[in-house]
Amino acid sequence: MQTPCLFDQSLLRTRLKRALKKGAADFLLERVADDFELRLQALARSFDTVADIGTLGSHAALKLLASQRFKQIIRQAPLTEMLGTGAWQKILGDTSLVPFAPQSLDAVVSLLAFQWVDDLPGLLIQIKRALKADGLFMACLLGGQTLHELRDSFARAEIECEGGLSPRVSPFVDLRDIGALMQRAGFALPVVDTETITVRYQTPLALFADLRAMGATNVLIERRKMPLRRKTLLRALEIYAENY
Repeated sequence: MQTPCLFDQSLLRTRLKRALKKGAADFLLERVADDFELRLQALARSFDTVADIGTLGSHAALKLLASQRFKQIIRQAPLTEMLGTGAWQKILGDTSLVPFAPQSLDAVVSLLAFQWVDDLPGLLIQIKRALKADGLFMACLLGGQTLHELRDSFARAEIECEGGLSPRVSPFVDLRDIGALMQRAGFALPVVDTETITVRYQTPLALFADLRAMGATNVLIERRKMPLRRKTLLRALEIYAENY
């Protein structure tokens, strides 16, 4: 059975490219990359070949280089602009496809990219197949209650002003589901953890600006194509300010 498509991948690439061109807001990537670096430091071994799949910037690749634990670093991304100019091999390709031979990689990493993959179970299976028997997989993605305040505010405003609602915020996978998906993909002893990072804004409009600068605005296929009504937007801003 074919996996249903949730995300408009062409639109996602367009928005990521725009974000990179204007100077992406990468504070969240930097925060995640710092945690990634600490986890790399805890490793007691070195690796021959590692693939960084889908990470927007060079944050993960630079940490891999700095660790001096990886002989060959390969970066795969859907946009040339995302691949960077560092001393690593570059592959232009969709994040959901893993173009590596079975058991050819010692490690796979990814930072904040997999939340836009339609078939996450299929991607995990591909990664497991590409890894050697003792391979390492480290990834971070947005999940759980991410942007639940925004989701709630838009839903309540649309119901109140228009008598219905449309998807405005992407669905995010739950922590428990990730563990189950990894086991289903064949990872024998997966370790899954979560961290809540709270970013405070003076106004919701500042949040909107950061989401645009991250290329993280609504790319759901089922999104409403018409612009949001001004009345609905203003009401959503009111609900957000009153409750969050």
